[in-house]
Amino acid sequence: MNPNENIIAKAKRLIWQPIDPWLFYAMLIIYVMSLFLLYSADGQDIGRLESKTMHTVIGFALIWLIARTKPQTLAKFAPPAYLLGVLMLVGVHFFGVTVNGSTRWLNLGIRIQPSEIMKIALPMMVAWYLQRNSGNLRWHHYLTATVIVMVPVFLILKQPDLGTATLIMASGLFVVFFAGLPWKVILAALVAAVAALPLMWNYVMHDYQKTRVLTLLDPTKDPLGDGYHIIQSMIAIGSGGVWGKGWLNGTQTHLDYIPESTTDFIFAVYGEEFGLIGNFLLLAVYLIILARGLYIAAQAPNLYSRTLAGALTMTFFCYAFVNMGMVSGILPVVGVPLPLVSYGGTATLSIMTILALLMGIANQKKDNKGRLKN
Repeated sequence: MNPNENIIAKAKRLIWQPIDPWLFYAMLIIYVMSLFLLYSADGQDIGRLESKTMHTVIGFALIWLIARTKPQTLAKFAPPAYLLGVLMLVGVHFFGVTVNGSTRWLNLGIRIQPSEIMKIALPMMVAWYLQRNSGNLRWHHYLTATVIVMVPVFLILKQPDLGTATLIMASGLFVVFFAGLPWKVILAALVAAVAALPLMWNYVMHDYQKTRVLTLLDPTKDPLGDGYHIIQSMIAIGSGGVWGKGWLNGTQTHLDYIPESTTDFIFAVYGEEFGLIGNFLLLAVYLIILARGLYIAAQAPNLYSRTLAGALTMTFFCYAFVNMGMVSGILPVVGVPLPLVSYGGTATLSIMTILALLMGIANQKKDNKGRLKN
């Protein structure tokens, strides 16, 4: 063999060996789609495209690094990452940057949203804790895991950010579920949650959050106020029809009827310009990621990897489902970006880190007896 060819082959193995092709090509497809969407939604300005590309390149570097690292090694960083995330959330409460009435960011030279960090740190921490007690899980272990979940959730609720708090809480509880929480406990918790809804409505939810729920039920009550976002996004998606109006031809988009068109409501831009067929294509790519993630979880060799992979996969899908649901008018409007599509550096990097962790778990090797190889 030519020595140069041997070097090239080794370089290819070094680069591609840790990369899961299903997840990688799904990300690549969504990234290319997002560039077309951002260019259209931002009035054909390339500024956000350049920033999106920079964040994506950094994300791919993180993927290559994290996917090559053993999950057992990364698990050691779970407690400090969790504690750092909690401290940053406390910092948001005292020193945070307020935008549109919500205090969710820290200015550390660059603006960081700590709740995005908790998307990853929280499920890792809960999985790490349950793995330590995997040989003899008792009710008090599940209770402690729930407390670990609720600490950052409470801090995020104080921002206030009910939507993100709910989804981050779900990410932690998914770990508890995949760890084997008994069904009778799950059913009891669901009954208690439903029973607590009146208390949440009267004592926990802010007035603007109640308004969002009522607006979902009838957005036409205030079409120029609280119902404006839902009505305009539904008009945009509906007007796209089956095939869409075509790229750069969305009237709702380019007449500035769609609010937050590059972030939370970018799915409305997509639905208007690419129609039902385009929606099915994006949903199909998301479902590929979901199926691959659950397969990786099912094949994982230990409790930590199995629970973390399952929780991260379901967290990814929940973010996609909630964003599409709120833009389509079937869920209340919450500040949740569309994974890998919406503009935003912290959100993009956190989602790519989730997929990198899945790749790292997929790379775990077992011997004939099902034990992890070194």
